[in-house]
Amino acid sequence: MAIPFDSSLEYPRKTDSRSVIRFQDCDPLRHLNNGKYFDYFFNAREDQIGRHFHVKPSDIFEQFGTAWVVMQHRIAYLRPALMGEWVRIHSHLIWYNENTIVVEYYMANDEDTELKTVLWTTLRYVDVRGGQSRNHDFWVPDYLAAMVNEIGYESTNFESRLKQIKTELQQNQSL
Repeated sequence: MAIPFDSSLEYPRKTDSRSVIRFQDCDPLRHLNNGKYFDYFFNAREDQIGRHFHVKPSDIFEQFGTAWVVMQHRIAYLRPALMGEWVRIHSHLIWYNENTIVVEYYMANDEDTELKTVLWTTLRYVDVRGGQSRNHDFWVPDYLAAMVNEIGYESTNFESRLKQIKTELQQNQSL
């Protein structure tokens, strides 16, 4: 059984959601702890994928015995997220091939005018029973093609992408 892909739907290329920075996730300076950014990003992505693409990672695990596992993170902490602050978390698939995906996450203030953190996560598709890398199942490329947000990943370095996102947010500020 495959995860249902509806080719008649237009899936969003970029998703976002709001979150409040919780007391228990902050350091004594009221800043979100560096390691907690990952929790906020991954939880937001899981919710966004379920809401917009009607797929949950647990469905893939249960039906196919596969999952994406983290191979690498690239993160930049630019401005702190503060206790009690509402933030906007964006996520989108920026690149994929037969067995690997790269997801870009970024956190901004609630008005989407100030960039706080950017994360690129590279994930490999694996068989969870044996832990071996494998190619995406037959139904996965349809979803990936429908959700990828091309940013020119292979020709864009992380630092230039930070500048690009900052510029986009500054343009939001002037609107």
